[in-house]
Amino acid sequence: MVARLVIAAPSSGSGKTTVATGLMAAFTAAGLAVSPHKVGPDYIDPGYHALATGRPGRNLDAYLCGPDLIAPLFAHGSAGCDLAVVEGVMGMYDGAAGQGELASTAHVAKLLRAPVVLVVDASSQSRSVAALVHGFASWDPEVRVAGVILNKVGSDRHETLLREALEESGVPVLGALRRVRQVRAPSRHLGLVPVAERQAEAVESVAALAAQVREGCDLEALLALARSAPSLPGGAWDPGAVPASAAGHTPRVAVAGGAAFTFSYAEHTELLTAAGAEVVPFDPLHDERLPDGTAGLVIGGGFPEVYAPELSANEPLRAAVAELARSGAPVAAECAGLLYLARELDGKPMCGVLDAEARMSERLTLGYREAVAVSDSVLAAVGTRTRGHEFHRTVVEPGAGPAPAWGLHAPERRVEGFVQGNVHASYLHTHWAARPEAARRFVDRCTP
Repeated sequence: MVARLVIAAPSSGSGKTTVATGLMAAFTAAGLAVSPHKVGPDYIDPGYHALATGRPGRNLDAYLCGPDLIAPLFAHGSAGCDLAVVEGVMGMYDGAAGQGELASTAHVAKLLRAPVVLVVDASSQSRSVAALVHGFASWDPEVRVAGVILNKVGSDRHETLLREALEESGVPVLGALRRVRQVRAPSRHLGLVPVAERQAEAVESVAALAAQVREGCDLEALLALARSAPSLPGGAWDPGAVPASAAGHTPRVAVAGGAAFTFSYAEHTELLTAAGAEVVPFDPLHDERLPDGTAGLVIGGGFPEVYAPELSANEPLRAAVAELARSGAPVAAECAGLLYLARELDGKPMCGVLDAEARMSERLTLGYREAVAVSDSVLAAVGTRTRGHEFHRTVVEPGAGPAPAWGLHAPERRVEGFVQGNVHASYLHTHWAARPEAARRFVDRCTP
């Protein structure tokens, strides 16, 4: 089993992404094959992880996929690697609201039997850091907090005070990072700006993080700690476990990408391929037509609201998407994809596949959802239960016609999304590894 570390923190904003991405890049530069992972449904951090390691950033979400899939998904993603670094989410013990430890960093660390390194924002404390670390290390005896990395340390004197205090905690200090302004990544209304939107600057940021971590952290001690993780029982998740489509051909499925559509799980493409499809990426910002022979279309999440003028200006592609949908080809759209299929977004014409208008909102819609399919679609039969996640600052005002896709029954009851012929469009982000038959169902609907 691959060596592994979980990078956690007492709260969001402590520096998990800084440390995790820096470690990934530093160990990769040292010649190790590093597997990057992120706890929870976040799409943006894995983009930086992929840049740091040269491997797909993968998510480990015990709510979306279920606890039993965490170790198999981890084993699948980390196969053939020397080391895996798992970045946590929020505070270490923060999980799905009202459901205890479910989907928290601590929960995933226990499922992976992985040692935890706690990243502490030390900018406004000295001796109190020992009490903080002691509390996190002792709260759950099944979580092995095996080291601390001090972040935002102000000076040599400040570092000395922190280290002296932590000698009493019994948890070793494995690194101390100073405040360095230039390695911060810019953010906006839904978090960090994705790598695809700032490729050159992101490369520089990741390189700076690697240098900072090399200078401030004990990489040998961290690697030794990672290698102390015990073996995990069971095998790796296999995208080919669900039989391939019986259609008898290899349909071409176009998957939207580029700067406007950066949110996707690596397992979705793997499942589509295993189901018998040929997956071809395209960029709605620049490509004026769909890939030749497109028989199905997947448009994931991202930031179309940031690029609404450019997406609207690409009239040939908008027309091609609308024509494909009218032809009856299967179309699966999540969040950003839903907005792109609408008649307009913030007054800018979109594809017009759905009789709906989308606009930005001041209200953030965020959280896990339990859902049941209320309409038969290319992704699910009526009555299919799933779990998903919403994360957007937009609203969609539908016209008449499309049926709802999902009935949400937790935390509140409402219907959501659209099913119109072979078009399935919804705000709900789902992880197909939890329901791999969705990929085969989609490929089955693709015709030559």
